[in-house]
Amino acid sequence: MTDAAPKLDHMNDRTREVFRRVVEGYLETGEPVGSRTLTRTLSEKVSAATIRNVMQDLEYLGLLDSPHISAGRVPTQLGLRMFVDGLLEVRELGPGDREALDATLGSNTDDVSGFLDRVGSALSGVTQGASLVLSPKHEAPIRHIEFVSLGPERALVVLVFSDGHVENRVFTPAPGQTPSSMREAANFLNALVEGKTLSEMRREVRAAIAARRQEIDSLASQLVEEGVAAWADDGQVPERLIVRGRANLLGQDGAGEEELDLIRALFDDLERKRDIAEFLELTETGDGVRIFIGSENKLFSLSGSSLVVSPYMNADRKIIGAVGVIGPTRLNYGRIVPIVDYTAQLVGRLISDRS
Repeated sequence: MTDAAPKLDHMNDRTREVFRRVVEGYLETGEPVGSRTLTRTLSEKVSAATIRNVMQDLEYLGLLDSPHISAGRVPTQLGLRMFVDGLLEVRELGPGDREALDATLGSNTDDVSGFLDRVGSALSGVTQGASLVLSPKHEAPIRHIEFVSLGPERALVVLVFSDGHVENRVFTPAPGQTPSSMREAANFLNALVEGKTLSEMRREVRAAIAARRQEIDSLASQLVEEGVAAWADDGQVPERLIVRGRANLLGQDGAGEEELDLIRALFDDLERKRDIAEFLELTETGDGVRIFIGSENKLFSLSGSSLVVSPYMNADRKIIGAVGVIGPTRLNYGRIVPIVDYTAQLVGRLISDRS
């Protein structure tokens, strides 16, 4: 943040330490930090009156604020940004956090959608914030299609992509389907669409059925058409943004009803997928972790939340998705940055390995 960076350089040691202690105290407790508290923690022994003068100077610079008279100081958004850019000490990833994230790999990493869902849950669990996982577009070639009977009136069509991603849809098949007709329908589709993307499959299957109807019996033909229709989902957008840990924000201590209403509005927007493109754009200027505080981005400005986000890449080093954590502005940035960074690397490695 270029506007605030010179201020940190121009601070003397005492002012810099007071500023750092106030921000660290606020991030730890969420409460204003007073001068008497600082007299017990500063490396230099000075009076509370001297510290109050320093805090007033920092308030004049727009780096601290006094929410109530004589209630100590809290960092402003500008102060948090300067702290994050110039004084934040990023920790090593803790072994417990690493184990929790590594456990998301589980025993079935071929199911990428299931893996990403587990990653979102683990990320919200270890950070106690809300996690966002933007899954990649699945335009990878199709490897395999299968039909599975779930009962007399329900069936499942499963698509396995070459990148390891697995998707499925439940649909109602025509009466009379048998295991034989399901195998025939799957064999017909696999011979036709293997190596093609989902959009290519949709364009070609119906034409192929009309041209080659003699090669497939009527039950299997119906099943193919119904299976493709289950995938067409006209007008629907596939779920790409996985949001987990909503309760962590709605249940945060000290949040007033007005703050909770803003957080609910944030999640309503995310659930309607209004800003998926914007969320990915937040990561596209670089391949590292980025921190957005409060109103610094339009996605979360209304809720006053902070976002720590990192893109993940495929084997070609192309950004295809992102992972992030949303929380109050008093996030433990030093701990969460390496967690988000490691999670993005974990997802990127698995996606690349499946490609």
